[in-house]
Amino acid sequence: MEENRLSEQEASNSRRGRAASGGAAARRAARSGGGPGTQLTYIKRKINVFEVLDEEGLALIEANADTVLEEIGIEFRDDAEALALFRQAGADVRGERVHFPKGLCRQLLKTAPSSYTQHARNSARSVEIGGKGTVFAPVYGPPFVRDLDGNRRYATIEDFRNFVKLAYMAPSIHHSGGTVCEPVDVPVNKRHLDMIYSHIKYSDKPFMGSVTAPERAEDTVAMAKILFGEQFVGDNTVLTSLINANSPMVFDETMLGALKVYARNNQACIVTPFILAGAMSPVTVAGTLTQVLAEVLAGASLTQLIRPGAPVLFGTFASSISMQSGAPTFGTPEPSLVSYGAAQLARRVGLPFRTGGSLCASKVPDAQAAYESANTLNSTILAGTNFVLHSAGWLEGGLASCYEKFMMDIDQLGMTQKFAEGVDLSENGQAMDAIRQVGPGSHYLGCDHTQANFQTAFYRSAIADNNSYEQWLAEGQKTAPQRANELARRWLETYEAPPLDQGVDDGLQDFIAKKKESMPDAFT
Repeated sequence: MEENRLSEQEASNSRRGRAASGGAAARRAARSGGGPGTQLTYIKRKINVFEVLDEEGLALIEANADTVLEEIGIEFRDDAEALALFRQAGADVRGERVHFPKGLCRQLLKTAPSSYTQHARNSARSVEIGGKGTVFAPVYGPPFVRDLDGNRRYATIEDFRNFVKLAYMAPSIHHSGGTVCEPVDVPVNKRHLDMIYSHIKYSDKPFMGSVTAPERAEDTVAMAKILFGEQFVGDNTVLTSLINANSPMVFDETMLGALKVYARNNQACIVTPFILAGAMSPVTVAGTLTQVLAEVLAGASLTQLIRPGAPVLFGTFASSISMQSGAPTFGTPEPSLVSYGAAQLARRVGLPFRTGGSLCASKVPDAQAAYESANTLNSTILAGTNFVLHSAGWLEGGLASCYEKFMMDIDQLGMTQKFAEGVDLSENGQAMDAIRQVGPGSHYLGCDHTQANFQTAFYRSAIADNNSYEQWLAEGQKTAPQRANELARRWLETYEAPPLDQGVDDGLQDFIAKKKESMPDAFT
């Protein structure tokens, strides 16, 4: 349709970007070995989802959530507009606590789309969020980094740019993400400008908006309009944002302010209860699912009161805690059960679903990090998750973004992507010609089918060492983190930025300069 097209100039720039990006990736792959490969825009799953709740269980949790919404209520703090909108919609508002009649939230959410397209500045990178789609985005939020020299330190804007570059180069990352690390060397009230600009400048994949204050969300939308054009942003979704509930059962003014900005502008919100079960929700899976559903229904319904049809996702971040220390734990069975159950509930509500990632509590990229991340990632893909934050780089319970872990994770994401393709039942996949050619007692190494498929038949890890012990010794006895370190350095050395229209770049830099001049530095 005409209203969904970029302007002629933007479309031309997008075509140039695709050509330049594709050529650069091929050159990097050829000279780096284990470098970026063919980019898949996003995963279109061909495998069935795994479900842990039957109809009776789902109905029970939904009924319990309705009870929470009606009898206990959800608090919306310091937001008179939200309270007035809920009152007008038929909710019982008592102070800042909103009690929802049974069915009200679901009725309001009927206008929310079950899937949406988030457009990238390079249209070939646009992603569909919902349905059978799965989109991987990097780690979000850590104030620390574990750098390539083995240091744990506060993150800088240079680290932020590096992670954006690595995510841009990674074939198994489909989305540039948001706060890939918190650049503490830039004032708090100004860093969102540099972060959004970095996503635009150093990548042409979709990206997330700032949510740390309503005015920062407004700045994000303004920068998106410079990039895409005001009309295009008005008609399309180009931003996805993370709106956390302050569990249990509270939405604060910061998150509500950002939610309203994005919803008014037809941009997507991921309404996500941030749960550490045992502290912020009950210790049981069913109790946690009940609270998650109630919080999501309440928060997501507000987006539709702001602007019917605005995209909104059913999000959950669920972990358990150590009952000895109170520290969060990852890769354990209970959060996986929450993810599976929440995905089922999201499908019944009719909203795209967000959860999971490559989560771990380990302080270094070791065996604990690998096991916990693999456990979390497996349940993420099998649950049928549509948008996956923290797909790569998460370490130390989310306190640190790690370069080596990032590279190890994207390798695992590539395997997950291959798994999600399911079983190839084409003529080539059936391989009957190979079976006929080889016959009993021979081997397949030299047959025509093997020769035609050997380059793509199996996933080839850029991190794992599958050579002999002797060869491993001869090559320096390197561990997986050491190989990941070398790969990250090589990628950053060979990075080539996607082209960005000079007029757009100038407009963004002028906007940033004026905004920074208008406010004093603030580091708190």
